[in-house]
Amino acid sequence: MSDNVTMAAENSATERTPIDRQTLLEQANRLIQNHDDYLHGMIATDVDQKNGVLIFKGDYFLDDNGLPTLKTTAVFNMFKHLAHKLSEKYQLID
Repeated sequence: MSDNVTMAAENSATERTPIDRQTLLEQANRLIQNHDDYLHGMIATDVDQKNGVLIFKGDYFLDDNGLPTLKTTAVFNMFKHLAHKLSEKYQLID
C-alpha cells in the first residue's frame, strides 16, 4: 500500500497544469509587478518551454552599445525567478 501512495505522490508532483501562452504571460506579469524587485518597464513579452523549463523573454534594458546595465541583472533574475516558480506548476500548450 505504501508503494501506491509513493507513486501517487510522485505523479502529482510531476503533473503540471496545461496553460496557454497569453494566460501564462498575464500571470507572470502580475507576479513581476507585485515582486519587491520590480523595476518600472519590467515585463515578460514572450515565453517558451524547453525540457519542462519555462523561458521568459522581454526587454533586458541594454545600453546603446548592446551591453548590459544594472537593470539587466534585475530582469535576468526576475525571469529566472519566474522560471523556477512557474515551471513546476505549468505546461505550455501553445
